[in-house]
Amino acid sequence: MPNPYSQSRIGLAGLIKTVGAPSLAELVFVQLLLVKFGAGQSWRALLFDGDAGWHIRTGASILQSGAVPVRDLFSFSRPDQPWFAWEWLADVTFALLHGWGGLTAVAGFTAVVLCLSSALLFCWLLRCGAGLWIALGVTLAAVSASSVHYLARPHIFSLLLFTVALWIVDEDRRKATPLVWALVPLCALWANLHGGFVAWLVTLAILLGATAAERNWIRLRRYSWLTALCAAATLVNPYGWRLHEHIIRYLGSSWILDNVQEFQSPHIRSENMMVFAIFLLAGCALAGKVLARGNYFEGALALLWGLASLRSARHIPLYMIAASPVIASEAAAWWAGFSARSSARSVARIFWDSGQELGRSRRLGVWGLALGALSLYIVWPQIRIADFPDSQFPVAAVARNLGRLAPSASMPRVLTSDQWADYLIYRLYPRQRVFFDGRSDFYGPAIGGDYKDLLAGAHRWPELFALYGFEVALLPVDWPLSSILELDPHWQSVYRDAQAVLFVRRPLELKLRSGTAEWKESAG
Repeated sequence: MPNPYSQSRIGLAGLIKTVGAPSLAELVFVQLLLVKFGAGQSWRALLFDGDAGWHIRTGASILQSGAVPVRDLFSFSRPDQPWFAWEWLADVTFALLHGWGGLTAVAGFTAVVLCLSSALLFCWLLRCGAGLWIALGVTLAAVSASSVHYLARPHIFSLLLFTVALWIVDEDRRKATPLVWALVPLCALWANLHGGFVAWLVTLAILLGATAAERNWIRLRRYSWLTALCAAATLVNPYGWRLHEHIIRYLGSSWILDNVQEFQSPHIRSENMMVFAIFLLAGCALAGKVLARGNYFEGALALLWGLASLRSARHIPLYMIAASPVIASEAAAWWAGFSARSSARSVARIFWDSGQELGRSRRLGVWGLALGALSLYIVWPQIRIADFPDSQFPVAAVARNLGRLAPSASMPRVLTSDQWADYLIYRLYPRQRVFFDGRSDFYGPAIGGDYKDLLAGAHRWPELFALYGFEVALLPVDWPLSSILELDPHWQSVYRDAQAVLFVRRPLELKLRSGTAEWKESAG
């Protein structure tokens, strides 16, 4: 009688023989999922930016209407004004995920994309000959430094596609391959997912300049065609060339650069920023050596993206991806030389040889998909995200004051922070409209300046309240304006917790008596 257990073992053995054992890259992918995102708090941290709220609602609107919006959906300060939903395909992706599994699915998908990007970087470094130990160390450093921008937003697609695109170009520079032309449809996809495709066009310009400096005219012709076709492919979007014009104006806006936090220079305080600083110094120093050897593209790429990361913290992940192969390759070259001068039994030689041997296991395939799905299956029941993190958003304040924020009658005009406005869009759209949310490119310096004055409690706040007709104010307790409204007779505090305070405007015929004086609030 056949033994079913033996048959199952034979079947498993046959499967392993067919698809092979899991590679190191696949195991790194799974470990990142389990270690970096194995806890509920890590998934919730991906939702610390409220922009995910309006991205989800934009995607839902597209799915419902069947059209990409060209005018504003969410504000009362600029109603129906022209608007570029320039990440519409990412928005639809988030909306579909949200419809299927709520915010848990959105956070889980984000974690998978981020870990996949890191696993691909690890594969690339192994392909460069860095060996297991160097590739793993550099990849983990890149994860640590880049985690400042690990958020459930469309830029996760740019981190993935930037890694893939650079790896393809690196392979093509080693030996010409038809795979490089896959970058053309990739750019068309990229232009509909995230504005980071502009960073890739800049990288292609660096590639052209470096190839010209190398005087490799055959390769220059090849990459000129590649650049032209990739640039043309990015025009395949709902807005055509106007999307490029809009992004260039956005990136060149002095108001955006001066006031949006992620465009500011990084603050070297936290542990992950110290990792970035070390990587920046190492990358710039080693880029000089690479340039001296005539490898102009790799060296220039690390230097220019290093400069960009100093100007704007949002460029740190791009720098880490661009500089990792330079740092890993130079570290591997040094270790190879040192181990060659060491005895066969020395620690340096043993670790070098073992790292090179293990580093041959670098594919991503069926096992990565299967083990990744198993990892999500393990952690999913323990992580249920019902709402945005209450440490960052006024979850309790909104839940307990829906009658004031979203009454059955006409909707009041609410003043709140840009991040909390994103949350109100998520919770109350399509009924509620907001004054100023996270779409800084849409509002511009005029309304942005008014918002900044309100945030600071500037002396012109009564004028701005009258201009925009605010009837409710949901404010962080530490805003100066919160203290001002506490003392203003026109406004009444109706709710307060450790995070938020809710004010409502008193009736227009409020009378205050002090001795024989009487004051009536004007209709303005």
